[in-house]
Amino acid sequence: MNSYAHSLHFHLYSLYDIICCSLQGGIFLPENTSTTTTIKELLEAGAHFGHQTSHWHPRMKNYIFTKRDGIHIINLELTAGLLDKACTFVKELIAEGGTILFVGTKKQAHDAIEEEAKRCGMFYVNNRWIGGTLTNFTTIQSRIDYLVRLEDQRDKGEFLRLPKKEAQEIEEEIARMNKQLGGIKEMTRLPSALFIVDTVKESIAIAEAKRVDIPIAAVVDTNSNPTDIDYLIPANDDAIRAIKLICHRIADAVLEGKALQVPIKSEEEGEGTAPAAPPAAETQNTEPVVFTPDDK
Repeated sequence: MNSYAHSLHFHLYSLYDIICCSLQGGIFLPENTSTTTTIKELLEAGAHFGHQTSHWHPRMKNYIFTKRDGIHIINLELTAGLLDKACTFVKELIAEGGTILFVGTKKQAHDAIEEEAKRCGMFYVNNRWIGGTLTNFTTIQSRIDYLVRLEDQRDKGEFLRLPKKEAQEIEEEIARMNKQLGGIKEMTRLPSALFIVDTVKESIAIAEAKRVDIPIAAVVDTNSNPTDIDYLIPANDDAIRAIKLICHRIADAVLEGKALQVPIKSEEEGEGTAPAAPPAAETQNTEPVVFTPDDK
């Protein structure tokens, strides 16, 4: 296994040079260009490693650059461009007041999904996708309301009046429900879009999103079917560093979109204060009517 990994990393920077060379028809790009820097970051994070050539989806052919040692190498030029496209979509969606649901229940994505979703103030699912989260949202919302009521009772000290064993069972139920629903506890309506890591593992989430017409941005590996993804990001969905890098970029796009919401709110406030002027004008018009009789 060590020799196998060594042979892959042996071609790391040579592969980087090959990709950079292909970007400009055989001319190497300068190191300070933004495109080259993005590709280099993806390459160093291991985003270019696909699955074994015997485990691949034919519809990912256009996103594969080459193959090395029985493993498909993803075209990071396309990855960088499609990642920018997905970030632009997310930024514009958030700027219009939308929300994003981060989804990644595999072990490698668990921490990155939670950290980046919390950093940008969005919702997330990183343990297990509960069937009906999107298609039966009313039932899910009732369970969330039940969880919130239990937590309110606990905070008010009402569990102190219960037998110790019963109180402990309720505490365990709260912990279990928080593990399943904690990331969507504040989600009062369906999200505007989904960001998914590993489309094969999250196939149920994708099916539900398509049924309710929610767009999907996702990290798609060489063993996945990209047809159901609206904004695909071809990359290694098993490398922790690659997942963190892409999640970080998506979270940054969310924060950029939120920053664009500020001018919209200020304009609404300006429009709200404008109607206050006419009453002042009306009082000025009524003054002659009030004081004219006293003057005569």
